[in-house]
Amino acid sequence: MTRLFRPQSMRLTPFLFFTGKGGVGKTSIACATAVALADMGMKVLLVSTDPASNLQDVFGTDLTMDNKKIPDVPNLFVSNLNPEEAAARYREKVVGPYRGILPDAAVQQMEEQLSGSCTVEIAAFDAFSSMLTDQSIAQSFDHILFDTAPTGHTLRLLQLPSAWSGFLNDNTHGASCLGPLAGLNEKKKQYEETVRALSDEQKTTLMLVTRPESSAIKEAARASKELKKIGMDNQCLVMNGRMRRTDSDDDLAAAFMEREHEALVNLPENLKDVPTFDLFLAPFNMTGVRNIRQLLSDQVSDEERKNEHSPEEEDTAEYPRLSDLIDDLLKKKQRVIFTMGKGGVGKTTIARSIAQELEARGNKVHLTTTDPAGHLDPIESGENGRMTVSRIDPKKEVENYRRLVIERSRDQLDSEGLAYLEEDLRSPCTEEIAVFRAFADVVEKAKDEIVVIDTAPSGHTLLLLDATEEYHREIAHSAGEVPVSVQELLPRLRNSEETAVVIVTLAETTPVFEAERLAADLERAEITPTWWIVNQSLIMAHTTNPLLKKRAENERIWIERVDQDSNHQFAVIPWQERKQPGLKRA
Repeated sequence: MTRLFRPQSMRLTPFLFFTGKGGVGKTSIACATAVALADMGMKVLLVSTDPASNLQDVFGTDLTMDNKKIPDVPNLFVSNLNPEEAAARYREKVVGPYRGILPDAAVQQMEEQLSGSCTVEIAAFDAFSSMLTDQSIAQSFDHILFDTAPTGHTLRLLQLPSAWSGFLNDNTHGASCLGPLAGLNEKKKQYEETVRALSDEQKTTLMLVTRPESSAIKEAARASKELKKIGMDNQCLVMNGRMRRTDSDDDLAAAFMEREHEALVNLPENLKDVPTFDLFLAPFNMTGVRNIRQLLSDQVSDEERKNEHSPEEEDTAEYPRLSDLIDDLLKKKQRVIFTMGKGGVGKTTIARSIAQELEARGNKVHLTTTDPAGHLDPIESGENGRMTVSRIDPKKEVENYRRLVIERSRDQLDSEGLAYLEEDLRSPCTEEIAVFRAFADVVEKAKDEIVVIDTAPSGHTLLLLDATEEYHREIAHSAGEVPVSVQELLPRLRNSEETAVVIVTLAETTPVFEAERLAADLERAEITPTWWIVNQSLIMAHTTNPLLKKRAENERIWIERVDQDSNHQFAVIPWQERKQPGLKRA
């Protein structure tokens, strides 16, 4: 038996964590909860630890790591723990005292050690753990809400306390190639307190946010199971985006509800005992305090009611389709194709569609995913069998990489040196290096076939691309040599004659803003996006359902914006049920 999600009537703990697959509405629900509690007179702090945070878009104001009061919501303060900014502060804290004392070359080497993505995660966690254990902060607020990142990143972030407590306990050398640990040993006690706070059901609640879709629910189930392993047993499930039945239900609305019904009937066993709350699909975008408050209202909005009785308008909009993108890729003879975007926009689906269409036109294709939280469902290759499929499995790649490094170094090190190396290989950075090597090997196949890569959500994607340059020296240090595939990768990524970057988004506020930020970051890395895709669009669906009609109309402004952002190189994919025949793995 489910209930409507109404924070006002729930007994909530001081710390609330909102987690789930990218694009399920974590930010919207975290914001709505924070506003609702603040409206009740509670003093509330809302914090983002997401590398791809969009809280500033929701509240329409610039945010920093400092707590900022929201004018329209008395008692609400918001902070954005930007991991890159946190890493810069942390790096300077460690390196600063040595400037002017050590030679410049030594200082530069220290900065190099602290420039990897591990430092970003550790610095963000450092700020995050401080909030959980600082009594002065805890006593200043009735509730502290954390709007965490998509599930893959959240699992890494929230598992850091246990992982690093164990690492510090075992670290007898007092140093690591990681660098970040150099400034963290004195915080061991704080991290242990963080673990206790996370597992204290009187203090912490995990709010698993999902949509009534099978893939999102699977991620919620996985997150629930993984986080229970570190003691986060106090969990709630928020089912966001449930459809309301109306007198105007048409085929599209029926398809929405059929997908919803199928997903709920097949709810994973480990979620069936988790208290579950529903939120209805809203006809508006989640920007502005007014809309955030409306999300938790029991009433149908005036706009929705007005739209329910408005005359139908035939939408004659015509936009480029996926076939136009495929024509362009083949014309330019590009051999490496990335689909990139914020989590939940459908990168996997688009990558599959691109690969299948390329194969259908007579090309040999290899499709893969580098998303730590992703998976390609089995899909049948076409009748000509020109497509192969693979997934980079982080756990498998880490084990292979550790074995390779140890075996290669065994004859060159004494017992102490080997023990130090084995300790180094327990660091979280090892997974990134291992996955990077596998990623480079896949891209190298573009010499023989077109490679389509379904990359991770944008924050991780940028870290992955940065790694192509950063880890040249790191891999040389760890493994003794740099594979040819690694040496060649970054130039290939930057070669627009060979590589196409396809940014995938939805015709909604946050996905478009995030896509714009991703495009800007790619440009700074000298990687130019080739095409944009607006996925799962309702605008050409000709629905009579009032809610879906309003959502379709709201898409127009965002498609026009994508048109400008992409310099008219974009395609629109109509909404469809995400059911595809399966691909045989390589």
